[in-house]
Amino acid sequence: ISTGCTLLDCVLGGGWPLGRIANIVGDKSTGKTLLAIEACANFARQYHNGDILYIEAEACFDKAYAAALGMPISRITFAEGLDTVEQFFDEVSKFLKIRNKPGLIVLDSLDALSDAAEMEREIDKGSFGAAKAKMMSQLFRRLVRPLERTKVCVLIISQVRDAIGVTFGDKHTRSGGKALDFYA
Repeated sequence: ISTGCTLLDCVLGGGWPLGRIANIVGDKSTGKTLLAIEACANFARQYHNGDILYIEAEACFDKAYAAALGMPISRITFAEGLDTVEQFFDEVSKFLKIRNKPGLIVLDSLDALSDAAEMEREIDKGSFGAAKAKMMSQLFRRLVRPLERTKVCVLIISQVRDAIGVTFGDKHTRSGGKALDFYA
């Protein structure tokens, strides 16, 4: 799927790959959602019979703005109100079950999702994201083969955050541990 930017397409080897997980990572307000909107528009142009699932977890997506940028709103199924990575996995699984043609799934953004255990826990009982990272590793392991078989591209947007208490080394961190890095 073309990114809409020739140079970025060259770097990626032709664009966003079908049958794979891709991760769009960046600081706040750096155009991550814009890249996803462009991917949806280009996918709709390239695959007239393909389906698009847009999972909007941050509750701030502007459909009118996206349509003005060329996103084919009428061809997209929007999944809103998801709170956990388990719900994300369920939505993706449903999407893959009916698949006999290429597809695109966008998760905007991974950082807005918790895991079910965190949602049930008291607010003052933190786990520092360990359960979410473990859950994501299990879920991505289950998704890799079905995505490859069905030629569905999953674009996951995640944001870089400042790591607290780091003096040396990488001063940035991302939600969910290293699972997404491994599978993307």
